Amino acid sequence: MNLCCQLDGKWSGLMCILPNSKAVQSWSVPLALSLVAMGCIQSIACKSRIKRENIVVYDVLATIDHTPTVIEENSPIVLRYKTPYFKASARVVMPPIPRNETWVVGWIQACTQMEFYNTYGDIGMSSWELPELREGLVRAISDSDGVSYPWYGNTTETVTLAGPTAKPSRFTVSMNDNFYPSVTWAVPVSDSNVPLLTHIKRDQSFTTWLVALNAGTREKILLQTIKWRMRVDITVDPSKPLGSRARLIGRPHQDQPRVLTRMEPIPPNAMGRPNANDAQVLMWRPKRGPPLVVIPSK
Repeated sequence: MNLCCQLDGKWSGLMCILPNSKAVQSWSVPLALSLVAMGCIQSIACKSRIKRENIVVYDVLATIDHTPTVIEENSPIVLRYKTPYFKASARVVMPPIPRNETWVVGWIQACTQMEFYNTYGDIGMSSWELPELREGLVRAISDSDGVSYPWYGNTTETVTLAGPTAKPSRFTVSMNDNFYPSVTWAVPVSDSNVPLLTHIKRDQSFTTWLVALNAGTREKILLQTIKWRMRVDITVDPSKPLGSRARLIGRPHQDQPRVLTRMEPIPPNAMGRPNANDAQVLMWRPKRGPPLVVIPSK
């Protein structure tokens, strides 16, 4: 039989939880050692003492800067825009970490919805797409930095705690995110440099989790869930001089993130490869004719 056991505080007995039961059985150390020798106890190992109720999370903040998206028309090749920043932070107190355990606490983020269309008059449009997400094959795509899976990043975004630690650990984890893309003035599948871009529309949603993860067993404890959305709507008059073609339309500011009062589970695709940057595809969708892959996924 497999038992979860530990020595009592005086090292005079062994206390074990019986399988399929909440009953606790105590044996003297000599008897326990005899049972081990006889093969009656195959495993003297207990689950980690790190539990959700032992972890304190406070001062959870999630905001999007109250500033409009900034449009840059400095290049004759591309228009650039820079959205306000999404920012998240939390203060955490972790209990003492047992020997031979390592825990990482930090932010995991996934894209759950994306529309990103660049329209070129009545010729057609280019669009960045996540095919599996678009077709409903997955519920989310990892938004990791592409190196630190499953984490969004590995600087301020995570803290690693290697046991044994004798005292609780107190720390802050934080992250930020925004969009700063380039969109060609000319049709992306044309050799012409004539500016024909007329409209940019982007609507993207994310879920962000604060998580404690056992690096050895991969056990994860969800600590917080945040949902946020970024929208961009830009109209462009390509006939105007560079520097005066584009302007924001619609809402000038973003809706603020929602810090959920419940924990939302993390879909499997949010934990590993590929991330959104590697999974996305740039399509050209003409008004007439079949769609064309301009930039394939990595």
